[in-house]
Amino acid sequence: MEKIAIISDIHGNIPALEAVLKDIGRRDITRIFCLGDIVGKGPSSDLTVDWVREYCEQTVRGNWDEFISEESDLEVVKWNQAVLGEHRLQYLRELPFSIEFVMSGKFIRLFHASPRSINERIQPWDDHEKRLSLFESSEWCQQQLTADVVGYGDIHNAYIQHLNGKTLLNVGSVGNPLDLTQSSYVVIEGEMDSATLAPLNIQFIRVPYDIELAIQQAVATDMPSIEAYIKELRTAVYRGLS
Repeated sequence: MEKIAIISDIHGNIPALEAVLKDIGRRDITRIFCLGDIVGKGPSSDLTVDWVREYCEQTVRGNWDEFISEESDLEVVKWNQAVLGEHRLQYLRELPFSIEFVMSGKFIRLFHASPRSINERIQPWDDHEKRLSLFESSEWCQQQLTADVVGYGDIHNAYIQHLNGKTLLNVGSVGNPLDLTQSSYVVIEGEMDSATLAPLNIQFIRVPYDIELAIQQAVATDMPSIEAYIKELRTAVYRGLS
C-alpha cells in the first residue's frame, strides 16, 4: 500500500505550508501532489513556489497561478509578480492541468477546479448533475476516461461525497481555509498503478498552524488587500461574503 498526500491552495502562506509539510513528514509520507493556487493572497508567493517545487512530485495549475503569471495592470498582480520574479512566473505558466493515475482498481483524476476549467467553481451544495459532471473528461484532461475518484481544490472547503458509485472529494486549503481555521489536506492510500480492486483509504487531516505569525509576515510587507486576508485567516469566512 502506498500513501500520497494531496495539498492545495497554499496562497503564499509559509507558516501553514510548513506545518502541513511537518505533519506529512511525521506520517512518513514521501509523495506529495499539489492541486494549485500556490501563489496570491498571502505575502510569500516566492517561497511557496520554491517549497512546492522542492517537495511536491506533481503540481497542477490553479486559477491564481494563471492570474498572477499573466500581464495585468491590477495592483495584486504587479505586486506578486515583483515578489516572484520571471523564473517562478514561467514555472507557473508551464504547470499541467491535471494529475491522473490508477490506484486499487480506481481511475483517479485530480485537478484544481473542474475537468473543464481552472475557473469553474463547484460547491458541495450545488445540484447533483453539476457535481456529477466533475467525473467527466475534457480536452484538457490527459485521458478521455470517466473518473472513478475525483479530487480538487479551489473552494477551500474540504468534503467527501459518494455520487452514483463514484467518490468526489475536495482537499480543502493549506494556506487559506474557509471552513475551519486550520490547514487541510488529504491522504489517499492504496495499491498504486494496480487495475485490480483493492482497499482504498481516503483520510482528511486538519493541521493547526501559527495564524498570528502568518499575519505578522503579511503586515511586514506592503501587500495589497491585507485586511481582507487577515480576516479570512482569523475567521475562515470568505471575503466575498462580508
